[in-house]
Amino acid sequence: MINDVKGLLIEKPANLAALKLSLENLLLFLTTPAGRTDQNCRETDLFFCLSDENGFNWDHLPEEFQLILDDIGMGLHDTIKAPDIAKNYESTPEQLLKRVKML
Repeated sequence: MINDVKGLLIEKPANLAALKLSLENLLLFLTTPAGRTDQNCRETDLFFCLSDENGFNWDHLPEEFQLILDDIGMGLHDTIKAPDIAKNYESTPEQLLKRVKML
């Protein structure tokens, strides 16, 4: 799922509808019992945090996408071990999913 998002992030111009759907799928997985693990949240966070090193960025996207992607790569890792911090930054999988759906 992460690679699906990455593939859409490197497209220029971006297919925003497809990117939104791909982000929804990724975040929906992270809200499930199987997906909502510390390891999954941390690895997803790290992947987006190290976007340049992983060969992509989102500078070409509208600001509302950029803000969500920034939060995935900065606050999602706190979801399990420091949930109050993740909630404060609107960066739990559930909060991020809600924000993506509002795009």
